[in-house]
Amino acid sequence: MIHSYSSEDKVLLAVDCIIFGFDEEELKILLIKRDFKPERGKWSLMGGFLKKDENLDQAANRILHHLTGINNVYLEQLYNFSKVDRDPVERTLSVSYFALINSAEHNTELTENYSAKWFTLSEAPSLIFDHGKMVKHAISRLRYRASNGPIGFELLPEKFTMRQLQKLYEAILGEKLDKRNFINKINSLDILVKLDEKDMSSSRKGSFLYKFDQQKYKRKIDDGFSFKL
Repeated sequence: MIHSYSSEDKVLLAVDCIIFGFDEEELKILLIKRDFKPERGKWSLMGGFLKKDENLDQAANRILHHLTGINNVYLEQLYNFSKVDRDPVERTLSVSYFALINSAEHNTELTENYSAKWFTLSEAPSLIFDHGKMVKHAISRLRYRASNGPIGFELLPEKFTMRQLQKLYEAILGEKLDKRNFINKINSLDILVKLDEKDMSSSRKGSFLYKFDQQKYKRKIDDGFSFKL
């Protein structure tokens, strides 16, 4: 006999998306203005509810695309939030996802059909419910990843300067890095290819351009290499 679940408590399962963007200068977060009660008109993460015919990953991608027009980005599951009174309307659990994308590449998708907007982390408004807590978890995960792996290279041009790379890591880590120490550390990792080309826009002497050698990095990982910034 199949056991009936009719006597068990029913709860809603929400999915919330935390989208960070980098524009070669600053780390930003994408927020949306809530258009229904409670908390109508206040800023929120992109969220919605899991449907019966989809898994969590599918729900996260559907919700993000529906609310922002952004599609085909890799979303990583972050954490679940289950405080009993986290949603004042009904008992709701939330599974959060996060992503780091190039904000400039997705600006055209944020048309007037959507109320989503980029904010720098320092200027982001207060968020509804426990969304601020979700963002803090995501920032911590992002910074951990940046300290333990070459995160974010896909956000840079194919050929980039050491200054651009340092700006990326400063944006993610939320702190200024000593230029000499940063360059020495990156060079010691031996995962970049220094090119003969220079970017002449930064100074009269110009700055050498680099490329990330992904294949070399994978080989080093296979050999037991540990990335530590």
